[in-house]
Amino acid sequence: MAKAASERLRARRLLLDALKMPETLTALSLADWELLLRVARRARVLGRLESALDNAGLLGDIPPRAAAHLRAARNVIAHRKTLISWEVNRLFWALKEIDAPLILLKGTAYLLADLPPAQGRIFADVDLLVPEERIVEIEEKLVARGWFKTEIDPYDDRYYRVWMHEIPPLRHRERGTEIDIHHRLLPKTSHLASDPAPLFAAARPLADRQLRVLAPADMILHALVHLFLEGDPDEGLRLRDLLDVHDLLCHHGQEPGFWASLVPRARVLGFQRPLFYGLHHAQGLLGTPVPPDVLHDLEGEAPAWPIRKLMNRLIPLALLPGHPDHPSRQATLARWLIYVRAHWLRMPPGLLIRHLSHKAWLRFRGRRKRVDLAQLDLKQQ
Repeated sequence: MAKAASERLRARRLLLDALKMPETLTALSLADWELLLRVARRARVLGRLESALDNAGLLGDIPPRAAAHLRAARNVIAHRKTLISWEVNRLFWALKEIDAPLILLKGTAYLLADLPPAQGRIFADVDLLVPEERIVEIEEKLVARGWFKTEIDPYDDRYYRVWMHEIPPLRHRERGTEIDIHHRLLPKTSHLASDPAPLFAAARPLADRQLRVLAPADMILHALVHLFLEGDPDEGLRLRDLLDVHDLLCHHGQEPGFWASLVPRARVLGFQRPLFYGLHHAQGLLGTPVPPDVLHDLEGEAPAWPIRKLMNRLIPLALLPGHPDHPSRQATLARWLIYVRAHWLRMPPGLLIRHLSHKAWLRFRGRRKRVDLAQLDLKQQ
């Protein structure tokens, strides 16, 4: 037990030190490199390590076999970037006759807006935010242009269309790439406010003005909402999403007035609590530079002391991938509790019980989950 705990701590330190201080990777032993690569692959940050070392000119100073793994990750990411960029091109072609704002979200937005999180990041699909009143028209147009509705059971289809913030994903018949079309950032049933109107009003245009990305503060807040309220019971929270927030904060934090506007914007959108957790854990785990006055301003949004203490314990356990040979029961429990918390905030108790019971029944019957293309690419490295 003591050895397993020590190995888990070693894996955690290796990963966090590599992300915060990539220059120290040149001094790692082969044994440390073997563990780091396995943990980084599970966290989907191999490309991030390669990018950091390449930018520092240090790829030639690490063991050749370790460099080969990182270059393989870079090649996969370059391939996915090409696919996603072309998919956005085809998406714009399919929807060019529709006079409606199209806001790219998450990884696609980082890529098209040339933001720091796009470096070394694996891309899965295209996420799009559109006005709710145009969503049926947009879906029909895409289906007519080569995308099709993925097969899901009637319960899931109704779950998406009645209660959720998006419709079931669409997949292209030839390319196999997917589009997730959202009309808000959180489900209609969420305890947190999710009015999308302020997002559309503040969105920033790209080269073609029909395509837009969220304003900087909104982009960060969406990343945190996605991190803390879109949890998966098997994967838990994703360190990659917190890295996105870290990169965006470091980038936009240099802009005049950004930090002064972040907390007020969170209050307008109703996302104070995700921002509170995000800033504290980005600073604690990744060393993100957050002005003290911003953290002080958020103290009024902090939960009661027992809940804060519990979340400070659960979030790192659920966030970090852990040791591949020494799984932690505590981490498994933390991921499950975070998952239940996310659903508790996403829908009222009666609907939550019904939904989780249905999902538990499907798992009991051994129904498989959808596997995204990025996961398949990573497994092939």
